[in-house]
Amino acid sequence: MKRTPIEVFSDWAKDGRDEGMENNHAVAVENMLNFSINSTRNFSFIDAGCGNGWVVRKTAALPNCQNAIGVDGSAEMIAKAKKIDPDNHYHCEDLMVWKPQNKVDLIHSMEVFYYLQNPQQLLEHIASHWLKDKARLIIGLDYYQENKVSHSWSQDCGIANMQLFSEKTWSSFFINAGFKEVKSWRVDAKENWAGTLVITGVK
Repeated sequence: MKRTPIEVFSDWAKDGRDEGMENNHAVAVENMLNFSINSTRNFSFIDAGCGNGWVVRKTAALPNCQNAIGVDGSAEMIAKAKKIDPDNHYHCEDLMVWKPQNKVDLIHSMEVFYYLQNPQQLLEHIASHWLKDKARLIIGLDYYQENKVSHSWSQDCGIANMQLFSEKTWSSFFINAGFKEVKSWRVDAKENWAGTLVITGVK
């Protein structure tokens, strides 16, 4: 029987499988952050679906990062993030309804949006309630139509609610949610692997 993403990833936090996320996604996340962050400009940051907080910790260490927040639906992941990193702020919340106290300059999300029943609705919520004007959202996805090796993951991992869309459809979600300067590209493509799909836009 398939389980929700939160149930599956809570188990990962308990048995240590969350630690592989950093190894598997480091190249794509580095690419996304390098694209998004101007080394001379101060910024505030949210990682949506932060897991154990590894991207928050990485970003918070940058000298121009003024504030880094992680939010995730898994209580086990957030507990682990807080234990590893008591200095930054972590919230166990439903991304679809949570609102930060203050809007931010950059929102990052890796391997999260396709678990949502209605990804465009979250994009609209983020644009309305999380981002400052002219601020950026950037997301990374490995589960998408053109990456054929990923198509069996829902079955393989026993996870419900995984939405398989094309690169063009993901870009259209951003545009329909009101984002400007929408761009997409792929990172670290190789044989039998189409690469991590990155989509970004500015409010």
